[in-house]
Amino acid sequence: MATERSLGALLRSLQSPSDLQDAFTLLPTATGLLYTLANPLNLSLLSSQLLAAPAIWDHAVDLHACRKILSVFNTAAIAFVQNETSDDPRIPYVKPQKIEREAWVKAVVSGADDKSPRWRHVLLIGGLLLGFEGQNRQGLSWNVRKKLEMALVTAAQLALEELDADNEIEGLCVTMVLNYSFELLSDYERTMINYDRLLPVLMHGVYSTSEGLEGGYFLGTVDKDIVEAPGKRFQWPEHSITFARITAISSSPLISALGPLSRLISHAIENVRDPGLVARSVDHLADFVRTLMVQWRQNKLSEVDRAEEAEFLDADSLKNTIPSLWKLLRNCLYSVVIVLRAVLGRVLNDHVLAANRSAPYLSMQSLHILRNLYFVSSRIGPNASSQHMFVTLTAVDILAQYPDLTENFLKSIKPNELGQIPAHPLERCLDLYFLNTAELFTPVLSSKFSEDLLICAAVPYLPAGGNNHLLEIFEAAHSVVLAVFAIPNNASVAATHLPFYIQNLFAVFPDNLSIRQFRLAFKTVLQVTAPPSPIANQQPLLPSILLEVLYDRAHHASDKVLPQPSSTPSLDMERPPPPLSEQAALTLSLVDGLCFLRVEDLEEWLPLTASLINVIPDPEMRAACVERFWEALSSGEMDVDRAHYCVTWWSTKGGRELVLFGPEAAASEQADSQGAYMSGAVGGVAPESKL
Repeated sequence: MATERSLGALLRSLQSPSDLQDAFTLLPTATGLLYTLANPLNLSLLSSQLLAAPAIWDHAVDLHACRKILSVFNTAAIAFVQNETSDDPRIPYVKPQKIEREAWVKAVVSGADDKSPRWRHVLLIGGLLLGFEGQNRQGLSWNVRKKLEMALVTAAQLALEELDADNEIEGLCVTMVLNYSFELLSDYERTMINYDRLLPVLMHGVYSTSEGLEGGYFLGTVDKDIVEAPGKRFQWPEHSITFARITAISSSPLISALGPLSRLISHAIENVRDPGLVARSVDHLADFVRTLMVQWRQNKLSEVDRAEEAEFLDADSLKNTIPSLWKLLRNCLYSVVIVLRAVLGRVLNDHVLAANRSAPYLSMQSLHILRNLYFVSSRIGPNASSQHMFVTLTAVDILAQYPDLTENFLKSIKPNELGQIPAHPLERCLDLYFLNTAELFTPVLSSKFSEDLLICAAVPYLPAGGNNHLLEIFEAAHSVVLAVFAIPNNASVAATHLPFYIQNLFAVFPDNLSIRQFRLAFKTVLQVTAPPSPIANQQPLLPSILLEVLYDRAHHASDKVLPQPSSTPSLDMERPPPPLSEQAALTLSLVDGLCFLRVEDLEEWLPLTASLINVIPDPEMRAACVERFWEALSSGEMDVDRAHYCVTWWSTKGGRELVLFGPEAAASEQADSQGAYMSGAVGGVAPESKL
């Protein structure tokens, strides 16, 4: 009787108009009654009232309210299982009377009736499915679970068909429940979902609504609470309204589960029947990230370079508020990348998208989207995510099949002012994206385009290695210039710009360029100028001239140890490379280039290289150069003709002695190896012979 009286009081309270928060205080009572009532009619009545009660639904409810209702049925299902299996004698009053689990489920589901709209039914059915089967509980028989899955999909389908355009909470509710329960649905039930209706609802709900990412506008609102703190530093107070808003977005029902929700969107993209929906989804993403970048540009935080944050940002903000913002932005990046991964996968496998030439345009849009998010991805490294790499490389591969569109794309993202380094960090970040992306397209670009756009964009950054703000762009500029030089069709471009590049290379080393980078750059230049490069046909002496410059620089270089980077890439991870001087580094660069010389040039440069090694005063550095020299001769870097000459030089022309013991020992050995000779041939003098 007490249970029936409690039920009656609860139903009267649910029917009475009241404040929404007061109505929420009734939900624990409703949860307790759901798993203690034994009468199926009472269970159905209570369930029906929870989905239609004026005290709850006669208000502007949000997803938090919907999640509370979902939690009621979820918690009741969990408690029903626990109480049914509990043997604790201390709580006999909690145990429900005898009612079978299948009957209980049927009675509760019967509450999803015509008194409430379809979109609320998914809260009830989804809550039960999560309560019985979530976290691998396996609380239902196979037959009952199949019925519950079918009921959830049917309710979601009907809800999607009846969505009210003026009440966006309906689509958001369906999105939330499907996101929570999708992994519990069988493959068959997943195929029964109408993804053509679901995909637009998902995209709009996640990226455009106030319950989602607000179309990217949340980022611009932060600016009004960025104030100047003592010491002329920017501060974003932890008690500010905008920080509370960022925290609320991160903890909202959709964004707190953004990873699984992004995978649900990807699944929908892979299964939509209308290919046009794929293109519209990409348009939706493009609008979102464009707004996000514009909002960041208008934010005071974007004026601070990453290398200057400790100097210009308040310490408390760097510790408390700003990391929360970057975490949300990273989640946005990962979500977009997951969706683009599905888009490009669909492009690769959908003959309809390929037939109507949508593929290059979708690839182009994908690259624009990644560009607008580069202010986020550049902080964590684009190569840190395999999915990010897949999206980038796949889009590049598809677009590279259309050279004209490729050049149009690169023109659309080129720096605003070629030949100048922009002052704003965001503009420099976009320049970095341009250089890194353009490098991937160099094989399909015309020589004139590469010279007019890529070389011009890279030139201002080539001597900028000493500036910590520009270090990444400096390396990217060198990479893109070397990539242009390495293309056989760009021989004339390389011949024109090589003198300037070499001059710049020596100007920035060793102060602003690491040993590894210098060796790689110089080796690439030698490879570009050596046979079978077209430049070698026009200027066959160019490799020797470059080595002459390097040789002369090494002879006059300092023998003091250069500062070593904190982590130097090495093939031998167990033994770090020894400290090197500028002289030793230049010598190693000379050794690296031997494999590109013609045999007749090796005859000159092998002895010169060996003598240069012996000029190095430090024994450890000299030993490192000797080891690299032997590796260059014996490890297979050279072809058969070059290797044959090197073996001959090493074994019979004094090479071994010259490298290991110096010029004097080599000269002595050379004299001793001239063969047998006779001295004296006059009057009875005994002949001497020496073998």
